[in-house]
Amino acid sequence: MEKKDSPTKISSVSELHAILQLPKPLHPLISLVDNSKMSINKEFLYKSFHLGFYKISYKFSENGKMGYGQGYYDFNEGGMMFTSPNQIISTDEDAEYYGYTLFIHPDFIRNYPLAKNIKKYGFFSYDTNEALHLSDKEKTLIVGLLNNIDGELNTSIDEVSQDVIISYIEVLLNYSNRFYKRQFITRKTINHDLLSKMERILEDYFNQQETLTKGLPTVEFMASQMNLSPHYLSDMLRNLTGQNAQQHIHEKLIEKAKEYLTTTNLSVSEVAYYLGFEHSQSFNKLFKKKTNTTPLHYRLSFN
Repeated sequence: MEKKDSPTKISSVSELHAILQLPKPLHPLISLVDNSKMSINKEFLYKSFHLGFYKISYKFSENGKMGYGQGYYDFNEGGMMFTSPNQIISTDEDAEYYGYTLFIHPDFIRNYPLAKNIKKYGFFSYDTNEALHLSDKEKTLIVGLLNNIDGELNTSIDEVSQDVIISYIEVLLNYSNRFYKRQFITRKTINHDLLSKMERILEDYFNQQETLTKGLPTVEFMASQMNLSPHYLSDMLRNLTGQNAQQHIHEKLIEKAKEYLTTTNLSVSEVAYYLGFEHSQSFNKLFKKKTNTTPLHYRLSFN
């Protein structure tokens, strides 16, 4: 049965609890749920949802194989996934897993520095096949933090309860960030393969002059060709090479521009056109920024 096209908007944690047939949340803006106790109302099966809050899931196990980009992962007992408000998620009747899910409404962190800082965690925009896979030691640490949040939610609310819970969330996110960086490092072989694939895609894009019909290659286009999310592609490349996806695209673009300028009689404006620029001024500006010289001066230096 296919999923319905129109996503259902869920604005509150309480509303989601009702859909998952769970008791009312202990706090209206934050909830920690035992995944095994979820039982989605059948009218919502196969639907997609717009959640109005953050979702952090930790799965102990999962039926079926979970891929890692174009490859695999070596921690095969589940992992963590993060979504931010207004991202679309979907339900699956066949999915069976155990673990916890933490729902955090933006209003819960509104008057704290975390409200701004949470945007720096790019993994909230990763796809599910880019989940964070944990070692046994890491699992113990993450579960401990979730248990601390659960304990605080089940304690009588006082004037510092919110401060304590937010502190735990910050620690949870910082450890998750550290573990993602570890994941990039431990999968260097796979990531090098992804880098090589990206180089081939860019090379073909320019050589086949797809720029004439599609314009400049974008990070979104590259990510879609590699079955990765744009954020994950950039973070993977940054950890591997020190450059994000946009910088890699610009590097290849400048390389191709130099080739045109030194081996053809195309004017600078024509080179810009062949590279996919709508305006030659934009090409000139980028070229000078990357090479400290203009395209014309670069060409003249070879004559």
